[in-house]
Amino acid sequence: MQGQKTAPGVAVTAADLGLKGPRGWVFRGVGFDAPPGSLIAVAGPSGSGRTSLLLALTGRMRPGEGRATVGGHRLPKEMSAVRRISALAHVPGVADLDPALTVGEHLRERALLEARFGDSLRALLRPRAERADRAARRIDAALAAAGLDPASLPKGSRTAVRDLERLEALRLSVALALIGRPRLLALDDTDLKLSACERAAVWSLLRSLAEAGTTVVAVCAEAPRGAVAVSASPEHGGRRGADDGAGEAVPEGRDGREAAGPTRPEAAGEPDAPGGTARDGRGMRRESDGDTRDPRHEPTSDGPSGDGDDDDKETADALAETGRA
Repeated sequence: MQGQKTAPGVAVTAADLGLKGPRGWVFRGVGFDAPPGSLIAVAGPSGSGRTSLLLALTGRMRPGEGRATVGGHRLPKEMSAVRRISALAHVPGVADLDPALTVGEHLRERALLEARFGDSLRALLRPRAERADRAARRIDAALAAAGLDPASLPKGSRTAVRDLERLEALRLSVALALIGRPRLLALDDTDLKLSACERAAVWSLLRSLAEAGTTVVAVCAEAPRGAVAVSASPEHGGRRGADDGAGEAVPEGRDGREAAGPTRPEAAGEPDAPGGTARDGRGMRRESDGDTRDPRHEPTSDGPSGDGDDDDKETADALAETGRA
């Protein structure tokens, strides 16, 4: 994390938080209290509502009951304020990398978007050379924090995303999100399709980010030790202890910045928009697909089914429901 100037993390709390889809509860009875700079692990099997909970905690999906606060901003009343201080690193179907673009193109694009939408007017009026140097420094700092060295890639920064290994692509997603210096960083499918060694490397990275001050929310199959472990499962809603990552969930109660980065106003798409539509990282409209889907929204898929597919389905299902709320 040397050289990376991080914004202070935020405290995240939730009490009896829930969201109901067309065919039942997506998640319910979620409660936890995480101080600034925490590593929050939303653990559970695919289809348990974990991605929807992640999107709700970052202000990109409207919960149906309960309450939550992120950095003092109340949800769902202050969703836009939460989006401004949070960033999505890797969330399939919401914050995807473009396989046709290179690593360098992704980085330059994100730096330009940050300069355009995240900086002050005074910063935009600075000389071109000064703005270019500022963008280069942001990119270098984000890459260092994410542990990604473009020189180690097959074609350097000209390597296409489609040619990256899973761990490399995840590090790139984290670097892109960090360019905007978010106070809350969120990523989905953290441990999907990774070897034990790669999983350890990812959790080490996320711990380093949390220790540097950024609050991290990560969706995973199994929470690591030392994390604030939360379950979104409707059957087991609640929180697990910070030191028992492998334990069962403990029931509690009844069961802004934009997506894919802090600086894209159109990236997240308002999940409470009519018809359950959202916008992808390039501002294009995206139809959601769901596990318990409304027959008016037929699912589409760009890849093989797996853990990530089930999460995409329940996420889109909740998007459709909140769109009609």
